[in-house]
Amino acid sequence: MQNLNPAFKVGVLDTLPLQMGVAPFALIFGTLAGPAGLSPWATMAMSVLVYAGSSQFLALSLLAVGAALPVIIFTTLIINLRHALYSATLQLPFAHLPFWRRALLAFFLTDETFAVVQSAASRKMLPLDSVMLGSGLVNFSTWIVFTAIGIVLGNNIPQLQHWGLEFAMVATFTGIVVPLLVSRAQVLCAVVAGTTALLAHGLPYKLGLLLAVLLGVWAAMLFKEKA
Repeated sequence: MQNLNPAFKVGVLDTLPLQMGVAPFALIFGTLAGPAGLSPWATMAMSVLVYAGSSQFLALSLLAVGAALPVIIFTTLIINLRHALYSATLQLPFAHLPFWRRALLAFFLTDETFAVVQSAASRKMLPLDSVMLGSGLVNFSTWIVFTAIGIVLGNNIPQLQHWGLEFAMVATFTGIVVPLLVSRAQVLCAVVAGTTALLAHGLPYKLGLLLAVLLGVWAAMLFKEKA
């Protein structure tokens, strides 16, 4: 990796530890897809073309109950509304890029990659598009490989989805977010968002997550105005 763009290397290296959360998530998806009615080829196609963890899990549950295609599309769109917030945050640093490159990077925009890019931005690591590309390629590769492994294991290891492997994702994101909380406004944002997410956990289509983000940002902005 010595001859690689330094920013690209940062994206790769900062994303590698996060794969302890991505890998089991993809593994579980691969094991659940078959019982939900997807063939191995359809399962791999979804991971390659959709590449959206929570949306893919929701699509599986809707397919299992025979939901219509428009319902599946609408509900997955609602879940992914948080990516509009991610995109708005990254608009200025990426505005100078040609459309084709922004479109490519948008495909790689996930929770993990957004966290890596934000961390790199706080350290003035430029160019951010190289950071995002390195992070996205690592994350995407892990998702595809472990989806395939999940398909194989799902036919040989029963009840794998009940092993609690998804907790690795929670632990990973805790490790990402906590070091970034360096101001009182950021701490307030995290506390408000976390509390809201817990209280609104029962809302359908993961709307509690979107509400948590909006209230967290609003609380931080209000704090800064009064400070």
